[in-house]
Amino acid sequence: MPEKQQISPLVTLTTDLGTSDHYVAVLKAVMLGINPAIQFVDISHHIPPQDIMACAWVVKNAAFYFPKGTVHLVAVDPTTGTNRKPLAVKIKDQLFVGPDNGAFSLIADQDEAEIFELSKEEFWGKISSNTFHARDIFAPIAAHLASGVALDWIGKKVESMMNYRWAIPTDDHDSLNGWVVHIDRFGNLITNISKSLVGSASSGRTSKVYAGNTIITGISSAYANVPESEALAYFNSSDMLEIAINKGNAQQMLGVEKGTSVTVLFKD
Repeated sequence: MPEKQQISPLVTLTTDLGTSDHYVAVLKAVMLGINPAIQFVDISHHIPPQDIMACAWVVKNAAFYFPKGTVHLVAVDPTTGTNRKPLAVKIKDQLFVGPDNGAFSLIADQDEAEIFELSKEEFWGKISSNTFHARDIFAPIAAHLASGVALDWIGKKVESMMNYRWAIPTDDHDSLNGWVVHIDRFGNLITNISKSLVGSASSGRTSKVYAGNTIITGISSAYANVPESEALAYFNSSDMLEIAINKGNAQQMLGVEKGTSVTVLFKD
């Protein structure tokens, strides 16, 4: 029997299950039944239903702050009940468990990941439903991994997983054209335009940001740079261009939704 790895018994949970029903409690109960010492951190249970991209964005921006060996249960699963593979994926020093639905490829490129198909059913729970694999497969696997079971013990290594990619902004020298890829609970509009991309494209030129019917002059460093209820563009804590309203909700006030185009125009 392979030697168990020494891994901290810490499991995070990211789901679209909400907190008003019993589902999240059941996931934790299943894991505690395997290892009562597991500690849980709830990253979010309010991912928009079945929104894989929102799930990946939230996990990507939280997971790599956790201690080495943390197990991340990622259960936003519009493909449940299909023949998609259950996976455990090692990215850097973190472990991720969930369905092969594209979310993990949005967290890291495939060449950065060690991918294991969960083929050893003795580590699963009892499959009593085709609609709750988070309880019957992913929670038991997460608990076993948090308890030190090695990846190659619970599955077989595979070369690939379902591959999605974040949309890449286009650069035509005088402008960058991107999209709103996520909207947080404050209504802030997070784009796929990075600080480094703006820095390299601007060449010291001034900028205007166009989002929907709104034009924002310049990129601010803080909310206080503009009066209350006015729009601003700034780089958030993940170094991505974000559009907000000082003490307001940009999604509601600007009428902008996920997928709306955002342009940064440069002028000498």
